[in-house]
Amino acid sequence: MQRTSLTLAALVLSSLMLVPTAQAATKCHNETVYRTRELKDPHRVTGTLIGAVAGGLIGNQIGGGKGKELATIGGAVAGGVAGHKIQRHRQERYKTVIRVCK
Repeated sequence: MQRTSLTLAALVLSSLMLVPTAQAATKCHNETVYRTRELKDPHRVTGTLIGAVAGGLIGNQIGGGKGKELATIGGAVAGGVAGHKIQRHRQERYKTVIRVCK
């Protein structure tokens, strides 16, 4: 009786060693993906306005008389363009890392 139990136990153990586990067959790696964000401000008005105000304030610090007015206008235009581009870059997509297993 004991010999049969030992033989049965040995048979079960050997069969477990032959069956590959799902974990051993799976190969995983990290993959960088880019995803798009949901647009909250598709026309990028916020970035444009903040950039224009900041550029106008900085431009106002330069020059005197008529030059001061031109510097303020130039700063506002340049700041608006910069703010628009910065917001576009931050809105369009973002990078994330995911785990892929095969």
